[in-house]
Amino acid sequence: MRLQQDQVLNVPPGSSLYRLSIELEQLGLIEQGRYLRWYIKLNKLGHFIQAGEYAVPQGTTPHQLIARIQKGDVIQYSVTLINGQTFGEFLQTLRADPVLIQRVPDMTHAQILAALQEERTHPEGLFYPDTYHYRRGDSDLDILRRAHGRMAELLARAWDQRQEGLPYKDAYEALIMASIVEKETAVGEERALIAGVFVNRLNKKMRLQTDPTVIYGLGDQYQGNITRAHLKAYSPYNTYRINGLPPTPIANPALPAIEAALHPATTNALYFVAKGDGSHHFSETLQEHTKAVRQYQWKRRADYRSSPQ
Repeated sequence: MRLQQDQVLNVPPGSSLYRLSIELEQLGLIEQGRYLRWYIKLNKLGHFIQAGEYAVPQGTTPHQLIARIQKGDVIQYSVTLINGQTFGEFLQTLRADPVLIQRVPDMTHAQILAALQEERTHPEGLFYPDTYHYRRGDSDLDILRRAHGRMAELLARAWDQRQEGLPYKDAYEALIMASIVEKETAVGEERALIAGVFVNRLNKKMRLQTDPTVIYGLGDQYQGNITRAHLKAYSPYNTYRINGLPPTPIANPALPAIEAALHPATTNALYFVAKGDGSHHFSETLQEHTKAVRQYQWKRRADYRSSPQ
């Protein structure tokens, strides 16, 4: 007795194998379900069942199916939250998933944070970017709960192992710095150097003057270019105007950026500028930095800013 065709079998919570055998027979997936019920009864298997969605290939025997359901070998789906994306972009990814139950779209950010027992009032940076596997019946809020817990765990562990003498009051400020590092570069070996530049600037009471914070503060007003007017306008995220760190993270950083923020490179550099190939030129003096800006960026746009000035 074998299944006659490939099937996806949904086992709802509260089901029993005995009841499942009747359903399989009614669906025409097995013949003479009484034999399966006898097998279940003789082996006392009726209470061992895990709800979920199961892939059942053609040719699967009832005994194999029972073993799969008892093991809980359900179909696994996945959703990927990309490092460096904002909380809003995370929500868009979850909303586009065709399998997840959608609960978050009807919730405010405050309600989401309350559901996760998060005391902070701003969600940015609190969710760890990763690929999360789930089963049918899970919701977008379940994914956020896991991402939130993972960020809290990894940040706490990294904070406990941090380098001494850093200019952060707490782990949250380190998370803010990590989010800036994440947005400044995708080159792995540069992360600690960029963190080192920003730490140097904080220690010298210099403004960070970093474009990604300005862009975050602009929100939907940002259309692909930062103008002089943008740099002059006050915003709590305009690090050309404010001292120190912005009030919250500007994205959701992954562990390498967190580690860079907590273990910055020892460097005398105070400036960096994008070279146009994804990497940056680092400078110790404003004179050297101005020369690098002319070399790498002057021809692109006269009001270009891509690094501290």
